Amino acid sequence: MSDVNTDKVKKFLLDLQLNICESLEVLEPEAKFHTDKWDRDEGGSGISRVISDGSVFEKGGVLFSHVFGSAMPASATAARPELAGRAFEAMGISLVIHPLNPFVPTSHANFRLFVATKENEESVWWFGGGYDLTPYYGFDEDCIHWHREAKKACASFGSDYYQRFKKQCDDYFYLKHRGETRGIGGLFIDDFNELGFGKSFEFVQSVASSYLSAYLPLVERRHGIDYTERNKEFQEYRRGRYAEFNLVYDRGTIFGLQSGVGRIESILMSLPPVARWIYDWKPEAGSEEEKLANYYLQHKNWI
Repeated sequence: MSDVNTDKVKKFLLDLQLNICESLEVLEPEAKFHTDKWDRDEGGSGISRVISDGSVFEKGGVLFSHVFGSAMPASATAARPELAGRAFEAMGISLVIHPLNPFVPTSHANFRLFVATKENEESVWWFGGGYDLTPYYGFDEDCIHWHREAKKACASFGSDYYQRFKKQCDDYFYLKHRGETRGIGGLFIDDFNELGFGKSFEFVQSVASSYLSAYLPLVERRHGIDYTERNKEFQEYRRGRYAEFNLVYDRGTIFGLQSGVGRIESILMSLPPVARWIYDWKPEAGSEEEKLANYYLQHKNWI
């Protein structure tokens, strides 16, 4: 594992966390990120930065964690049974931003390094992460911009990387029990080490650094749109789907709960502040709510 530089990755992640928070605060006149540092005698430490009750961001969190364990959780070995019983080290940032205005999409991103070790055996490492977008009311130009920035971040590393990781994102952020996508996708990277440590890290840095250029213009463009109580109720209804995905399928949430070394408040930060479930709700024919389901929440090539 001589070429794996965890200190360098950690510094990048902490700098990224700070940059994202400071950039989002520029758009928020009424709230600031609250910083909560946590440390365990055994298991690791982290920095949680959380914003709430703003006029632009109703709730958001940008979290850094660096955790250790003596045995890999089941969620991490389900697809890699050969790693069962290994000790692990994981570090990453994870963020979810839930805007107040229903016309501004929710965004999610995470970037992480995972190292699995076993005495007298070579360590196994990989990067993961990416970002995805969850609109409540769709705009073609927003979807195109989001995916264009994602493609640009991948372009110099492999001609097939954007389409490959876009498909993985479409496949991953899918609510099987609902038969629907969570949003309009983005990039999803997992078990990534094929370029060697240095180049793989550069790729993850490129994707991570493109998050702000992909998301901030959408917030700036939409947060001043007038909305109705009906719009807000629909946002809360769709947020219910977000909660379902994160609690049932999200690997990061499941890993955090199973590992026993995370901080529960940080693990569940991704849940929206208010959500609703309406029994057998159907959108009005021809409405923007129906268009979300029938047009935007469909796998498609936006660029």
